[in-house]
Amino acid sequence: MTATTRRHVLAGTGALGASIAFTGAFSELFAGTAAARGHAGYGPLVPDPAGLLDLPKGFRYKVLSREGDPLRSGEGPVPGNHDGMAAFAGRRGRVHLVRNHENRHNGKIPVPVVEGLTYDPEGKGGCTALELDGRNNVLGERVAIAGTAVNCAGGPTPWRTWLTCEETEDKAGTNGYTKDHGFIFEVDGADPRRTGAVPLTAMGRFQHEAIAVDPASGIVYETEDAFEHPFGLFYRFLPHKPLGGTGSLRAGGELQAMRVPGVPDLSDIRETGARFDRIEWVPVPDSQARETPIRHQDFGRKGITHAQKLEGCYWGGRSVYFVSSFARADEGSAADHFGQVWRYEPDRRRLTLVIVFGPDTDVQLPGESPDNICLAPGGGLMVCEDGSGGQHVYGLTKRGEVYALARNAQNTGTPEEPEWGEFAGVAFSPDDATMYVNCYGPGTTFAVTGPWR
Repeated sequence: MTATTRRHVLAGTGALGASIAFTGAFSELFAGTAAARGHAGYGPLVPDPAGLLDLPKGFRYKVLSREGDPLRSGEGPVPGNHDGMAAFAGRRGRVHLVRNHENRHNGKIPVPVVEGLTYDPEGKGGCTALELDGRNNVLGERVAIAGTAVNCAGGPTPWRTWLTCEETEDKAGTNGYTKDHGFIFEVDGADPRRTGAVPLTAMGRFQHEAIAVDPASGIVYETEDAFEHPFGLFYRFLPHKPLGGTGSLRAGGELQAMRVPGVPDLSDIRETGARFDRIEWVPVPDSQARETPIRHQDFGRKGITHAQKLEGCYWGGRSVYFVSSFARADEGSAADHFGQVWRYEPDRRRLTLVIVFGPDTDVQLPGESPDNICLAPGGGLMVCEDGSGGQHVYGLTKRGEVYALARNAQNTGTPEEPEWGEFAGVAFSPDDATMYVNCYGPGTTFAVTGPWR
Protein backbone atom coordinates (compact mmCIF):
# COMPACT_ATOMS: atom_id res chain seq x y z
CA MET A 1 0.00 0.00 0.00
CA THR A 2 1.10 3.56 -0.61
CA ALA A 3 0.82 6.52 1.70
CA THR A 4 0.02 8.93 -1.13
CA THR A 5 -2.43 7.53 -3.65
CA ARG A 6 -3.48 8.71 -7.05
CA ARG A 7 -7.03 9.42 -5.88
CA HIS A 8 -5.64 11.73 -3.21
CA VAL A 9 -3.52 13.62 -5.74
CA LEU A 10 -6.26 13.95 -8.35
CA ALA A 11 -8.81 15.06 -5.80
CA GLY A 12 -6.53 17.92 -4.90
CA THR A 13 -6.18 19.00 -8.52
CA GLY A 14 -9.86 18.82 -9.43
CA ALA A 15 -9.17 16.04 -11.91
CA LEU A 16 -11.61 13.50 -10.48
CA GLY A 17 -13.85 13.75 -13.53
CA ALA A 18 -11.06 13.45 -16.06
CA SER A 19 -11.39 11.02 -18.93
CA ILE A 20 -9.16 8.02 -19.47
CA ALA A 21 -5.84 9.08 -20.95
CA PHE A 22 -3.09 6.68 -21.91
CA THR A 23 -0.21 7.51 -24.13
CA GLY A 24 1.78 4.85 -25.86
CA ALA A 25 1.54 1.84 -28.11
CA PHE A 26 -0.39 -0.83 -26.24
CA SER A 27 0.35 -3.31 -29.01
CA GLU A 28 3.93 -3.48 -27.75
CA LEU A 29 2.78 -4.98 -24.47
CA PHE A 30 1.64 -8.15 -26.22
CA ALA A 31 4.64 -8.78 -28.45
CA GLY A 32 5.19 -12.42 -29.20
CA THR A 33 1.79 -13.55 -27.92
CA ALA A 34 -1.34 -14.73 -29.68
CA ALA A 35 -3.22 -11.83 -28.12
CA ALA A 36 -3.81 -9.93 -31.33
CA ARG A 37 -7.42 -8.88 -30.89
CA GLY A 38 -8.67 -6.66 -28.09
CA HIS A 39 -12.21 -6.49 -26.77
CA ALA A 40 -14.07 -4.08 -24.57
CA GLY A 41 -14.73 -6.45 -21.70
CA TYR A 42 -17.53 -8.67 -20.48
CA GLY A 43 -20.15 -6.20 -19.30
CA PRO A 44 -20.90 -4.63 -15.93
CA LEU A 45 -19.97 -6.30 -12.68
CA VAL A 46 -22.80 -8.04 -10.86
CA PRO A 47 -22.90 -7.68 -7.05
CA ASP A 48 -22.12 -10.97 -5.35
CA PRO A 49 -24.89 -12.04 -2.91
CA ALA A 50 -22.20 -13.70 -0.78
CA GLY A 51 -20.26 -10.44 -0.55
CA LEU A 52 -16.93 -11.86 -1.74
CA LEU A 53 -16.24 -11.22 -5.42
CA ASP A 54 -18.23 -9.25 -8.01
CA LEU A 55 -17.90 -10.56 -11.59
CA PRO A 56 -19.57 -9.98 -14.97
CA LYS A 57 -22.64 -12.01 -15.85
CA GLY A 58 -21.75 -15.56 -16.89
CA PHE A 59 -18.63 -15.75 -14.72
CA ARG A 60 -18.35 -17.81 -11.56
CA TYR A 61 -15.80 -18.14 -8.79
CA LYS A 62 -14.74 -20.85 -6.42
CA VAL A 63 -12.97 -20.08 -3.13
CA LEU A 64 -9.93 -22.33 -3.04
CA SER A 65 -8.41 -21.20 0.23
CA ARG A 66 -9.00 -18.70 3.05
CA GLU A 67 -6.56 -17.45 5.67
CA GLY A 68 -7.04 -19.08 9.05
CA ASP A 69 -8.62 -22.26 7.69
CA PRO A 70 -6.65 -25.49 8.29
CA LEU A 71 -4.09 -26.46 5.67
CA ARG A 72 -4.99 -29.81 4.09
CA SER A 73 -1.54 -31.05 5.15
CA GLY A 74 -2.32 -30.53 8.83
CA GLU A 75 0.76 -28.31 9.21
CA GLY A 76 -1.24 -25.42 10.65
CA PRO A 77 -3.59 -22.65 9.49
CA VAL A 78 -3.52 -21.08 6.03
CA PRO A 79 -1.21 -18.04 6.41
CA GLY A 80 -2.35 -14.50 5.67
CA ASN A 81 -1.30 -11.73 3.28
CA HIS A 82 -1.77 -13.62 0.00
CA ASP A 83 0.43 -12.04 -2.68
CA GLY A 84 2.25 -13.16 -5.85
CA MET A 85 1.29 -16.49 -7.41
CA ALA A 86 1.81 -18.72 -10.45
CA ALA A 87 0.10 -21.80 -11.90
CA PHE A 88 1.97 -24.81 -13.29
CA ALA A 89 0.79 -27.89 -15.16
CA GLY A 90 0.91 -31.14 -13.20
CA ARG A 91 0.33 -34.75 -14.09
CA ARG A 92 -3.05 -36.07 -15.24
CA GLY A 93 -4.44 -32.59 -15.86
CA ARG A 94 -3.68 -31.30 -12.38
CA VAL A 95 -2.56 -27.76 -11.58
CA HIS A 96 -0.02 -26.66 -8.98
CA LEU A 97 -0.52 -23.17 -7.55
CA VAL A 98 2.40 -21.61 -5.67
CA ARG A 99 1.35 -18.65 -3.52
CA ASN A 100 3.41 -16.04 -1.66
CA HIS A 101 2.59 -14.77 1.83
CA GLU A 102 3.92 -11.26 2.45
CA ASN A 103 4.21 -11.61 6.21
CA ARG A 104 6.55 -9.31 8.07
CA HIS A 105 8.07 -10.00 11.48
CA ASN A 106 4.73 -9.22 13.14
CA GLY A 107 2.54 -11.26 10.78
CA LYS A 108 -0.67 -12.38 12.49
CA ILE A 109 -0.94 -15.75 10.71
CA PRO A 110 2.61 -16.78 9.80
CA VAL A 111 3.65 -19.55 7.47
CA PRO A 112 4.01 -22.64 9.72
CA VAL A 113 7.56 -23.77 10.45
CA VAL A 114 8.21 -27.13 8.75
CA GLU A 115 11.42 -29.10 9.16
CA GLY A 116 13.49 -29.13 5.98
CA LEU A 117 11.52 -26.25 4.43
CA THR A 118 12.39 -23.43 6.85
CA TYR A 119 15.15 -20.86 6.28
CA ASP A 120 14.88 -18.76 9.45
CA PRO A 121 12.56 -19.99 12.24
CA GLU A 122 11.84 -16.34 13.11
CA GLY A 123 10.72 -15.45 9.58
CA LYS A 124 6.95 -15.32 9.23
CA GLY A 125 6.67 -15.32 5.42
CA GLY A 126 7.00 -17.97 2.77
CA CYS A 127 4.91 -19.85 0.23
CA THR A 128 2.15 -22.41 0.24
CA ALA A 129 1.32 -24.79 -2.61
CA LEU A 130 -2.13 -25.96 -3.70
CA GLU A 131 -2.78 -29.00 -5.90
CA LEU A 132 -5.99 -28.84 -7.96
CA ASP A 133 -7.77 -31.27 -10.23
CA GLY A 134 -9.18 -30.31 -13.64
CA ARG A 135 -12.32 -28.88 -12.02
CA ASN A 136 -10.42 -26.72 -9.53
CA ASN A 137 -11.16 -28.99 -6.61
CA VAL A 138 -8.42 -28.72 -3.99
CA LEU A 139 -6.60 -32.02 -3.62
CA GLY A 140 -3.85 -30.77 -1.37
CA GLU A 141 -2.48 -27.66 0.32
CA ARG A 142 0.82 -27.46 2.16
CA VAL A 143 3.79 -25.34 3.10
CA ALA A 144 6.25 -24.97 0.22
CA ILE A 145 8.83 -22.78 2.00
CA ALA A 146 8.84 -21.12 5.43
CA GLY A 147 11.03 -18.83 7.49
CA THR A 148 11.41 -16.18 4.82
CA ALA A 149 10.19 -12.58 5.08
CA VAL A 150 7.92 -10.23 3.15
CA ASN A 151 7.43 -12.57 0.17
CA CYS A 152 5.93 -10.11 -2.26
CA ALA A 153 6.06 -11.19 -5.91
CA GLY A 154 8.50 -13.24 -7.97
CA GLY A 155 8.06 -15.10 -11.22
CA PRO A 156 8.04 -18.51 -12.93
CA THR A 157 11.04 -20.18 -14.54
CA PRO A 158 11.08 -22.05 -17.87
CA TRP A 159 11.62 -25.27 -15.89
CA ARG A 160 8.32 -24.76 -14.01
CA THR A 161 9.51 -23.57 -10.62
CA TRP A 162 8.63 -20.37 -8.80
CA LEU A 163 11.17 -17.76 -7.69
CA THR A 164 9.80 -16.09 -4.56
CA CYS A 165 11.23 -12.68 -3.68
CA GLU A 166 11.83 -11.14 -0.25
CA GLU A 167 10.94 -7.44 -0.26
CA THR A 168 13.16 -6.52 2.69
CA GLU A 169 16.78 -5.81 3.58
CA ASP A 170 16.60 -6.78 7.26
CA LYS A 171 19.71 -8.47 8.60
CA ALA A 172 20.12 -11.02 11.35
CA GLY A 173 19.40 -9.35 14.68
CA THR A 174 16.81 -7.01 13.17
CA ASN A 175 13.15 -7.60 14.11
CA GLY A 176 14.16 -10.85 15.79
CA TYR A 177 15.53 -12.50 12.64
CA THR A 178 18.34 -15.03 13.08
CA LYS A 179 19.54 -14.81 9.46
CA ASP A 180 19.98 -12.11 6.83
CA HIS A 181 16.99 -11.53 4.53
CA GLY A 182 16.47 -9.89 1.14
CA PHE A 183 17.00 -12.91 -1.10
CA ILE A 184 15.32 -14.93 -3.83
CA PHE A 185 14.38 -18.57 -3.15
CA GLU A 186 13.41 -21.25 -5.67
CA VAL A 187 10.23 -23.23 -4.94
CA ASP A 188 8.98 -26.38 -6.66
CA GLY A 189 5.23 -26.41 -6.10
CA ALA A 190 4.91 -30.08 -7.03
CA ASP A 191 7.76 -31.23 -4.77
CA PRO A 192 8.85 -28.49 -2.32
CA ARG A 193 11.45 -30.69 -0.64
CA ARG A 194 13.35 -30.88 -3.92
CA THR A 195 14.16 -27.17 -3.65
CA GLY A 196 14.16 -26.78 0.15
CA ALA A 197 14.89 -23.38 1.67
CA VAL A 198 18.16 -22.24 0.12
CA PRO A 199 18.71 -18.53 -0.61
CA LEU A 200 20.02 -17.77 -4.11
CA THR A 201 22.54 -15.34 -2.70
CA ALA A 202 24.32 -14.56 -5.99
CA MET A 203 21.09 -13.00 -7.27
CA GLY A 204 21.55 -10.18 -4.76
CA ARG A 205 20.31 -9.05 -1.38
CA PHE A 206 17.90 -6.13 -1.72
CA GLN A 207 14.18 -5.30 -1.62
CA HIS A 208 13.16 -7.68 -4.38
CA GLU A 209 9.81 -7.37 -6.16
CA ALA A 210 9.50 -9.47 -9.33
CA ILE A 211 11.56 -11.42 -11.87
CA ALA A 212 11.33 -12.50 -15.50
CA VAL A 213 13.50 -15.12 -17.21
CA ASP A 214 14.68 -14.86 -20.81
CA PRO A 215 13.77 -18.36 -22.07
CA ALA A 216 16.52 -18.27 -24.70
CA SER A 217 19.50 -17.15 -22.64
CA GLY A 218 18.43 -17.95 -19.08
CA ILE A 219 19.23 -14.40 -17.94
CA VAL A 220 17.00 -13.36 -15.03
CA TYR A 221 15.75 -9.77 -14.83
CA GLU A 222 14.88 -8.41 -11.38
CA THR A 223 13.00 -5.35 -10.10
CA GLU A 224 13.68 -3.59 -6.79
CA ASP A 225 10.87 -1.84 -4.92
CA ALA A 226 12.86 0.29 -2.49
CA PHE A 227 10.77 2.24 0.00
CA GLU A 228 12.89 5.37 0.26
CA HIS A 229 15.14 7.60 -1.84
CA PRO A 230 17.41 6.73 -3.57
CA PHE A 231 14.94 4.32 -5.11
CA GLY A 232 15.42 0.90 -6.62
CA LEU A 233 17.37 -0.41 -9.59
CA PHE A 234 16.62 -2.72 -12.50
CA TYR A 235 18.95 -5.72 -12.50
CA ARG A 236 19.95 -8.68 -14.60
CA PHE A 237 21.53 -11.88 -13.31
CA LEU A 238 23.80 -13.85 -15.63
CA PRO A 239 23.84 -17.41 -14.27
CA HIS A 240 26.92 -19.57 -14.61
CA LYS A 241 24.61 -22.47 -15.48
CA PRO A 242 21.74 -21.01 -17.53
CA LEU A 243 18.56 -22.99 -18.22
CA GLY A 244 19.87 -25.95 -16.29
CA GLY A 245 16.62 -26.74 -14.52
CA THR A 246 15.86 -26.87 -10.81
CA GLY A 247 18.92 -25.99 -8.78
CA SER A 248 20.88 -24.43 -11.64
CA LEU A 249 20.64 -20.94 -10.15
CA ARG A 250 22.52 -22.19 -7.09
CA ALA A 251 25.63 -22.46 -9.28
CA GLY A 252 26.00 -18.68 -8.99
CA GLY A 253 26.50 -15.96 -11.54
CA GLU A 254 27.02 -12.23 -11.90
CA LEU A 255 24.56 -9.53 -10.82
CA GLN A 256 24.50 -6.32 -12.85
CA ALA A 257 22.46 -3.11 -12.64
CA MET A 258 21.09 -1.13 -15.58
CA ARG A 259 22.57 2.26 -16.43
CA VAL A 260 20.77 4.48 -18.94
CA PRO A 261 23.45 6.98 -20.00
CA GLY A 262 22.50 10.49 -18.95
CA VAL A 263 19.34 9.34 -17.09
CA PRO A 264 19.76 9.07 -13.32
CA ASP A 265 16.00 8.68 -12.72
CA LEU A 266 13.51 7.01 -15.10
CA SER A 267 10.65 9.17 -13.81
CA ASP A 268 12.24 12.12 -15.61
CA ILE A 269 11.36 10.52 -18.98
CA ARG A 270 7.80 11.57 -19.84
CA GLU A 271 7.37 11.02 -23.59
CA THR A 272 6.15 7.63 -24.72
CA GLY A 273 8.33 6.18 -27.43
CA ALA A 274 11.44 7.67 -25.83
CA ARG A 275 14.23 5.29 -26.78
CA PHE A 276 17.73 4.65 -25.48
CA ASP A 277 20.01 2.52 -27.65
CA ARG A 278 23.16 2.17 -25.60
CA ILE A 279 21.99 0.60 -22.36
CA GLU A 280 24.87 -0.33 -20.09
CA TRP A 281 25.00 -3.11 -17.50
CA VAL A 282 27.29 -2.39 -14.59
CA PRO A 283 28.57 -5.09 -12.21
CA VAL A 284 27.18 -4.66 -8.70
CA PRO A 285 30.08 -3.88 -6.33
CA ASP A 286 28.72 -5.90 -3.40
CA SER A 287 25.69 -8.02 -4.29
CA GLN A 288 25.30 -9.11 -0.65
CA ALA A 289 25.00 -5.52 0.59
CA ARG A 290 27.17 -6.41 3.56
CA GLU A 291 27.70 -2.81 4.62
CA THR A 292 25.73 -0.67 2.15
CA PRO A 293 22.46 -1.32 0.29
CA ILE A 294 23.15 -1.89 -3.40
CA ARG A 295 21.27 1.22 -4.57
CA HIS A 296 23.58 3.33 -2.31
CA GLN A 297 26.81 1.75 -3.58
CA ASP A 298 29.40 3.48 -5.73
CA PHE A 299 28.86 2.63 -9.42
CA GLY A 300 31.55 5.00 -10.64
CA ARG A 301 31.50 8.59 -11.81
CA LYS A 302 28.68 7.89 -14.30
CA GLY A 303 26.40 6.74 -11.51
CA ILE A 304 23.46 4.38 -11.96
CA THR A 305 19.78 4.70 -12.98
CA HIS A 306 17.07 4.60 -10.30
CA ALA A 307 13.27 4.43 -10.40
CA GLN A 308 10.52 4.54 -7.79
CA LYS A 309 8.11 1.61 -7.30
CA LEU A 310 9.61 -0.88 -9.72
CA GLU A 311 7.14 -3.75 -9.48
CA GLY A 312 5.68 -6.01 -12.19
CA CYS A 313 8.07 -7.74 -14.58
CA TYR A 314 7.33 -10.21 -17.38
CA TRP A 315 8.78 -11.63 -20.57
CA GLY A 316 7.00 -11.18 -23.92
CA GLY A 317 8.33 -12.06 -27.37
CA ARG A 318 12.01 -11.13 -27.34
CA SER A 319 11.78 -8.43 -24.67
CA VAL A 320 11.40 -7.97 -20.95
CA TYR A 321 8.80 -5.50 -19.68
CA PHE A 322 8.83 -3.87 -16.26
CA VAL A 323 6.48 -1.51 -14.45
CA SER A 324 7.01 1.57 -12.33
CA SER A 325 3.70 1.84 -10.48
CA PHE A 326 4.08 5.55 -9.73
CA ALA A 327 6.59 8.27 -8.92
CA ARG A 328 6.25 11.21 -6.52
CA ALA A 329 8.52 14.24 -6.66
CA ASP A 330 7.73 15.09 -3.04
CA GLU A 331 9.10 11.66 -2.06
CA GLY A 332 12.37 12.11 -3.95
CA SER A 333 11.65 11.18 -7.58
CA ALA A 334 12.66 13.53 -10.37
CA ALA A 335 9.04 13.91 -11.54
CA ASP A 336 5.49 12.69 -10.93
CA HIS A 337 3.75 9.97 -12.90
CA PHE A 338 0.95 7.47 -12.29
CA GLY A 339 2.50 4.49 -13.98
CA GLN A 340 5.10 3.65 -16.62
CA VAL A 341 5.71 0.46 -18.61
CA TRP A 342 9.22 0.00 -20.01
CA ARG A 343 10.46 -2.45 -22.62
CA TYR A 344 14.04 -3.68 -22.81
CA GLU A 345 15.23 -5.56 -25.92
CA PRO A 346 18.38 -7.50 -25.04
CA ASP A 347 19.40 -8.17 -28.65
CA ARG A 348 19.48 -4.43 -29.39
CA ARG A 349 20.40 -3.21 -25.91
CA ARG A 350 17.45 -0.87 -26.37
CA LEU A 351 15.13 0.55 -23.70
CA THR A 352 11.79 2.12 -24.69
CA LEU A 353 9.10 3.86 -22.63
CA VAL A 354 6.01 2.10 -23.93
CA ILE A 355 3.15 3.44 -21.78
CA VAL A 356 2.53 6.38 -19.46
CA PHE A 357 -0.57 6.49 -17.25
CA GLY A 358 -2.18 9.82 -16.36
CA PRO A 359 -2.23 12.28 -14.78
CA ASP A 360 -5.49 12.81 -16.69
CA THR A 361 -6.51 9.18 -16.19
CA ASP A 362 -9.96 8.59 -14.70
CA VAL A 363 -9.50 7.51 -11.07
CA GLN A 364 -11.87 4.59 -11.55
CA LEU A 365 -10.28 3.18 -14.72
CA PRO A 366 -7.76 1.63 -14.78
CA GLY A 367 -7.60 2.19 -11.05
CA GLU A 368 -4.47 3.28 -9.27
CA SER A 369 -1.10 1.83 -8.43
CA PRO A 370 -0.99 -1.09 -10.87
CA ASP A 371 0.83 -3.97 -9.22
CA ASN A 372 0.88 -7.64 -10.25
CA ILE A 373 0.24 -8.19 -13.96
CA CYS A 374 -0.05 -11.15 -16.30
CA LEU A 375 -0.76 -11.79 -19.97
CA ALA A 376 -4.39 -12.76 -20.58
CA PRO A 377 -5.02 -15.73 -22.89
CA GLY A 378 -7.72 -14.02 -24.96
CA GLY A 379 -5.86 -10.78 -25.55
CA GLY A 380 -4.23 -8.11 -23.43
CA LEU A 381 -3.17 -7.86 -19.83
CA MET A 382 -4.73 -8.46 -16.45
CA VAL A 383 -3.73 -5.85 -13.87
CA CYS A 384 -4.18 -6.09 -10.10
CA GLU A 385 -5.10 -2.83 -8.40
CA ASP A 386 -3.34 -1.86 -5.16
CA GLY A 387 -4.48 1.49 -3.83
CA SER A 388 -7.27 3.16 -1.91
CA GLY A 389 -11.02 2.80 -2.43
CA GLY A 390 -12.57 -0.07 -4.34
CA GLN A 391 -10.11 -2.69 -5.58
CA HIS A 392 -10.38 -4.36 -8.98
CA VAL A 393 -8.78 -6.71 -11.42
CA TYR A 394 -8.73 -4.77 -14.68
CA GLY A 395 -8.31 -6.01 -18.21
CA LEU A 396 -6.32 -3.94 -20.67
CA THR A 397 -6.83 -4.63 -24.38
CA LYS A 398 -4.39 -4.15 -27.22
CA ARG A 399 -6.41 -1.13 -28.38
CA GLY A 400 -5.96 0.54 -25.00
CA GLU A 401 -9.47 -0.18 -23.73
CA VAL A 402 -9.85 -0.82 -20.03
CA TYR A 403 -12.54 -2.95 -18.42
CA ALA A 404 -13.26 -4.24 -14.94
CA LEU A 405 -13.16 -8.03 -14.63
CA ALA A 406 -13.52 -8.40 -10.85
CA ARG A 407 -14.14 -6.28 -7.77
CA ASN A 408 -13.33 -7.20 -4.19
CA ALA A 409 -16.61 -7.14 -2.26
CA GLN A 410 -15.13 -8.01 1.14
CA ASN A 411 -15.50 -4.85 3.22
CA THR A 412 -12.92 -4.92 5.99
CA GLY A 413 -13.89 -1.45 7.23
CA THR A 414 -17.27 -0.13 8.34
CA PRO A 415 -20.43 0.74 6.40
CA GLU A 416 -19.60 4.41 6.90
CA GLU A 417 -15.90 4.05 6.03
CA PRO A 418 -15.52 0.92 3.88
CA GLU A 419 -12.16 -0.59 3.01
CA TRP A 420 -11.26 -3.29 0.56
CA GLY A 421 -8.04 -5.30 0.27
CA GLU A 422 -5.88 -5.22 -2.83
CA PHE A 423 -5.72 -7.95 -5.45
CA ALA A 424 -2.49 -9.84 -6.17
CA GLY A 425 -1.07 -12.88 -7.88
CA VAL A 426 -3.27 -12.96 -10.98
CA ALA A 427 -2.41 -15.99 -13.14
CA PHE A 428 -4.07 -18.32 -15.63
CA SER A 429 -4.28 -22.10 -15.67
CA PRO A 430 -2.17 -23.95 -18.24
CA ASP A 431 -5.30 -24.51 -20.39
CA ASP A 432 -6.30 -20.82 -20.07
CA ALA A 433 -9.76 -21.81 -18.78
CA THR A 434 -9.34 -20.42 -15.25
CA MET A 435 -8.05 -17.17 -13.82
CA TYR A 436 -6.56 -17.52 -10.35
CA VAL A 437 -6.26 -14.42 -8.19
CA ASN A 438 -5.64 -13.54 -4.56
CA CYS A 439 -7.29 -11.04 -2.28
CA TYR A 440 -4.47 -9.83 -0.05
CA GLY A 441 -6.62 -9.33 3.04
CA PRO A 442 -8.51 -11.18 4.22
CA GLY A 443 -6.32 -13.68 2.42
CA THR A 444 -8.47 -15.45 -0.14
CA THR A 445 -7.57 -17.39 -3.28
CA PHE A 446 -10.20 -17.54 -6.03
CA ALA A 447 -10.59 -19.59 -9.21
CA VAL A 448 -12.62 -17.63 -11.78
CA THR A 449 -14.22 -19.36 -14.78
CA GLY A 450 -16.53 -18.09 -17.47
CA PRO A 451 -16.94 -17.24 -21.15
CA TRP A 452 -13.34 -16.17 -21.79
CA ARG A 453 -12.80 -14.89 -25.31
